[in-house]
Amino acid sequence: MSFEFIKKLPTPEEIRESYPFPQELSRIKEERDKEIKDVITGNSKKFLVIIGPCSADNEDSVCDYINRLARVNEKVKDKLILIPRIYTNKPRTTGEGYKGIVHQPDPEKRPDFLAGLIAMRKMHIRAVRETGLTAADEMLYPENWRYVSDILSYVAIGARSVEDQQHRLTVSGFDVPAGMKNPTSGDFSVMLNSVYAAQHPHSFIYRGWEVNTTGNELAHTVLRGATNKHGHNIPNYHYEDLNRLLEMYNGMDLKNPACIIDANHSNSNKQFEQQIRITKEVMHSRKLSGDIHRLVKGVMIESYIEEGCQRVGGGIYGKSITDPCLGWEASEQLIYDIAEYE
Repeated sequence: MSFEFIKKLPTPEEIRESYPFPQELSRIKEERDKEIKDVITGNSKKFLVIIGPCSADNEDSVCDYINRLARVNEKVKDKLILIPRIYTNKPRTTGEGYKGIVHQPDPEKRPDFLAGLIAMRKMHIRAVRETGLTAADEMLYPENWRYVSDILSYVAIGARSVEDQQHRLTVSGFDVPAGMKNPTSGDFSVMLNSVYAAQHPHSFIYRGWEVNTTGNELAHTVLRGATNKHGHNIPNYHYEDLNRLLEMYNGMDLKNPACIIDANHSNSNKQFEQQIRITKEVMHSRKLSGDIHRLVKGVMIESYIEEGCQRVGGGIYGKSITDPCLGWEASEQLIYDIAEYE
């Protein structure tokens, strides 16, 4: 075999015991979870804004960002629910590049997975303790879910993961909303099939255990744009796309029809400043159609303290080392603009 087994990592239970999520923060999470669930089920008219860095690469700058977000949240909380992105795993198209804090707690040093698992958990706990905002993360590795399952209020399943059976089955055991993105091909039926799978019970092997799940009725769709056979990006956030998704939802036996629009990635052609225009178009579509208003429950926005991106080791505090992001001032204004639509 060409595997080199370096060291056995602690189980999620061992990590959670060493770095516990305090009871007072668990109560905050319970309240937040209910608020977010009520949006997905249609019991609340609030709008979700899932916003933050492309990749959570530095605990201090990420928590600085979320503290700023918390102050804005106080001004818009009657209309919006702000969910900070603390994305600790970064999918890479070719496998090259920074893969997130779980791989490299220090992006300029060699991978250290034990330190990474601890850093992931500590950063999430610190963010909740300082701001009262529980976060979203991407489940790139299903076996890592339980390291943070007691902390997160929202989970995203990426375009390259959504067709994978283990991801779908693992989501079926979640008790928080999970956004299933359309695959890079843009196929809506693949995305909706993943929602169907996640909403139903399953039996499977997970971390060496035979497990049963009851299904996750909060699983829903995320439109992030597509890439065609020529490698060109195609947006799928327009009014016509939303109507088509609604028609397909109505043709399937799915609970809590809901969609989140990812304003970056292939929807923006990775032109980060276009997220402002895209978000406003989505809000306008919700105004034009009551059906779309009920379907579209929120947006995803990539945002950090400084706009754009830099190379690993660039040294600019609060600037992305992966995909380019909106800067703080533009992000804050966009949040207020979204609240005005509501």
